[in-house]
Formats: sequence, C-alpha cells, structure tokens
Amino acid sequence: MSQELVALLRQSPRVLAFTGAGISTESGIPDFRSPGGIWSQAKPVYYDQFLRSQTARNEYWRQKSVAHRDFAHAEPNAGHRVLAQWEEQGRLIGVITQNIDGLHQLAGSRRVLEVHGTAREVACVGCRRRWAAEVGLAWYAEQGRAPDCPDCGRPLKHATISFGQPLDGEVLEAASDWASQCDLVLALGSSLVVQPAAGIPVLAQNFGARLVIINRDPTPLDHQADLVLRTPLGETLLAAAESVDRVD
Repeated sequence: MSQELVALLRQSPRVLAFTGAGISTESGIPDFRSPGGIWSQAKPVYYDQFLRSQTARNEYWRQKSVAHRDFAHAEPNAGHRVLAQWEEQGRLIGVITQNIDGLHQLAGSRRVLEVHGTAREVACVGCRRRWAAEVGLAWYAEQGRAPDCPDCGRPLKHATISFGQPLDGEVLEAASDWASQCDLVLALGSSLVVQPAAGIPVLAQNFGARLVIINRDPTPLDHQADLVLRTPLGETLLAAAESVDRVD
C-alpha cells in the first residue's frame, strides 16, 4: 500500500478521476492498442472514410461486432467500484473517461463524462437519434451490411468518437470545469498520449491540483506528477479506500 497515495487522498476533499483503458483490462477488456486488441488485427476506419464509403462503413461495423463481444458481458472491477463508492461518499467530483465500455456507470458512478463517447449506443450521423448498441448490431447481422437510420436514411454508427471526428464540445467544456474544481486528479490506466483528452490532467494541475498517475507503463506526464505508481489498479484503489476510511 502506498502511504503517499493515502496521504494525498486524505488531504484532498475534491478528487477527480481520469481513466483510460488500463482500468478496464482487469475486467477482461483488451486495450485496443495492445497485442490481441482490435487495432492489432485491423486498421481503424476514419470518420471521413465512414461517411463517404459504403465499403468503409461495412468494415467499421464488422470491427464493432467483434469488439462488442469483448465488453458486452464484462463486469466492473474493484477499481470501478471504488470510484463509484468515493462519488457516493462525496469525495469524488466525478469520472472523466477515455473508455467507451460504460463500466463506470454499471459500477454505480453517476457523474461520468465520456470524452470518446459510448459503445453501448448507436447514433444516426444525421438526425442524431440513438438506440441501444444491440439494436444496431442486430440490424447489421440481419442486413449483412452497415445499417442506415430508419427515420432519415443516414448512416448509423456507434455513439463513439471515431478517428478524425470532432469531440463533443459540451463534454470538453464540462471536463474543463471539473478540472478547475478539483484539488487532486487521479490519472488511472491511461497512456496520457491521446489528445485533447490527455490534456485534462495538465489543466487540473494548472488550476493547482496535484497529480497521481497509476499506470502499467511510463507516460509523458510522469516527470510532472506528484506520485507515480506501477501497481495493479483495482488492488491499489481498493487498498487505498480501506486505508483512507480507517480511523488511525
């Protein structure tokens, strides 16, 4: 157990969590970039390709049908549950996540900003109407091709941010607001290289927050963090939660 982490948590009444793929690998969801991840097997479809090419849309949906199997039955792990517990206790402002798996919400977190969207829904690129992901995947399986919106006829895609697609400005604005309010930001399981999301912990630091990084591999922000740990996320957060709540 890192006593430094416990001390920082005890000193910080307004904690913000920033999470990446590493917090979900313990739930059996592979990092897209890791060996065995979807990007090691196929090239991602860029947003402009998706919009202009039926072939690209078909490949996009083929990839998504494969990726869906990785998280459809995944369950939140100890790391997700600790963050939900801290939010309920009033210790955590919320979770800003790069993940699209929805496991934070399944764990009970209510204040979650998904900067890269969610794979648990599909959305029309035209009228923006949404359905559960399973509905879109069923349409794809039945038609054998990328589905179109039954209302306006435009293409359907997962409600995620594809390469080359702008992030949601309202989500980024809310994330910036949370970053300005916290006194400690926990960067958990993120490589901290994907921009602009990876700039959120830096923004929090600029507002005076301290930074803790818990990640398997080195990150570009390690040199400016107050604490860097290479320990398993679920185990580390669970031990920290038990120590923070303990009356010494």
